[in-house]
Amino acid sequence: MSSDLPRIILKPRRSQPFFTGHPWVFAGAISHIPEGLKVGDEVVLYSHEKKAIARGLYNPDSQIRVRLYSWNLDQPLDDDFWRQRLIGAIELRRQMFPKENDIRACRLIFSEADGISGLTVDRFGDWLTVQITSEALATRSEFLINQLDELLSPLGIWLRTEKGMKEAEGMTMQDGLLRGDPPPSPLYIVENELDYIINVQEGQKTGFYYDQRDNRLAAAKYLQGDVLDVCCYSGGFTLNALKHGRATHVTGVDSSGGAIQLAQDNAKLNHLEDRCEFVDADALKFLTTTDRMFDGIILDPPKFARGRKGIQRAMKAYFKWNVAAMSRLKPQGILVTCSCSGMVSFEEFAEVIRDAAAETGRFVRILETRGQAADHPVSAFCPESSYLKCLICSVE
Repeated sequence: MSSDLPRIILKPRRSQPFFTGHPWVFAGAISHIPEGLKVGDEVVLYSHEKKAIARGLYNPDSQIRVRLYSWNLDQPLDDDFWRQRLIGAIELRRQMFPKENDIRACRLIFSEADGISGLTVDRFGDWLTVQITSEALATRSEFLINQLDELLSPLGIWLRTEKGMKEAEGMTMQDGLLRGDPPPSPLYIVENELDYIINVQEGQKTGFYYDQRDNRLAAAKYLQGDVLDVCCYSGGFTLNALKHGRATHVTGVDSSGGAIQLAQDNAKLNHLEDRCEFVDADALKFLTTTDRMFDGIILDPPKFARGRKGIQRAMKAYFKWNVAAMSRLKPQGILVTCSCSGMVSFEEFAEVIRDAAAETGRFVRILETRGQAADHPVSAFCPESSYLKCLICSVE
């Protein structure tokens, strides 16, 4: 019974987002927490008027004090609950990717969007990579990993931790093997008819950016001539522009030597190495100091805002990057500009593009407004799960 669980009580006029399904309860919204609660304890959230809202897990070490998982107050957060959430997420991907090769290279579970706030799972062939970004959910990690092993029968499951989670959540888990055999190096996947070498153990994030899958292909049809790929990582936009677009040559730039090596290896793997080059350099410095003009430029920088306090700093950074890119584009050039900062809205990002166009005196038309791939679905109740923005623009 939910009435037997500890009660977290909200401050006045703070309950509406949670009645409508938002899963994050920040410390500042709470008026009362019972004594003696530990990380991972199951609790029930109540409005200030003492009306029960939802069940969640508690973490005293996080600004997100409670993550909500079930609005059915009669549904305990027991083993069956977690198993059904995992099954539901995996079945959705099977609907998205009826071809076996496609579901072998995708995001299987996407945290809030799949009703499992704090858990992300990517599949790379016969291996899974797991990210747990909630210490409260980590108290259920043994069961969750066992279920993934049972449901998917991978050869191995590897844990990747996200930078800053120890400070934000009190996370104690570290990168390493959770089940089976460690992923080999190299590990290969296929995406958009292109072969990629993946470094699961040491690559960025979980090893590959599946969220840009559809954007890489969509951008390719606009790109022609001489193209610059800024923050190219393992060469995804570059290779799509060469194989599926009309790009004759692409220069990829990244400040990570490991990423540059991956991009070079992927170009060779796809027999495209003669039409591209990769430069190990500070991406923004390269963009602002080169005297070359390009027919197309791709901007896919890292996350500039990790919290609300970083939004203004992020806006300034995006402005600087897009001004630099527009300054190096030939007339009628194509700008593919991206933001993975969830705290920056589509409207705010479009405003940056407008301001950069005014600053450079260029006439800019947005041809496509795009987001993350379908295997990174957006929760209707958690707008923060819509984090990736990709604008394909014509710059005169």
